[in-house]
Amino acid sequence: MRIDKYLWSTRYFKTRNKATTACKKGQVKINGQVCKPGREVFPMDEIVLRKNQIDYKLTVLATPESRVGAKLVAIYRKDTTPKEAFQHNELLQYSKDYYRKKGTGRPTKKDRREIEDYLETPTDEEETDNKE
Repeated sequence: MRIDKYLWSTRYFKTRNKATTACKKGQVKINGQVCKPGREVFPMDEIVLRKNQIDYKLTVLATPESRVGAKLVAIYRKDTTPKEAFQHNELLQYSKDYYRKKGTGRPTKKDRREIEDYLETPTDEEETDNKE
């Protein structure tokens, strides 16, 4: 079975076209080598897949005939992705919450002034120098 079809049938990608695009971009590796979308997948192959800033690691157990249900995916692959990869993604989510919400546009004049005031606040050393 082709790698793009395998990733689509085991529900790593919503469409086969997205799986093909990921292979062409070099985001899919089989046994440590970047592969083309037409590369054949065999049982016991190690696949490393980069998706949403997470490196998924999986082992092929069998190849399905066609797309399978979510409950049956475990029959065809073994997921060996380390938990640290998911924790790193959670940290990225928290860091993004600090910034402005998506879709709010450019900073307003008030926002810009608040940013400038924050950046220009004197440090403790400067305050003590001014008092003396």
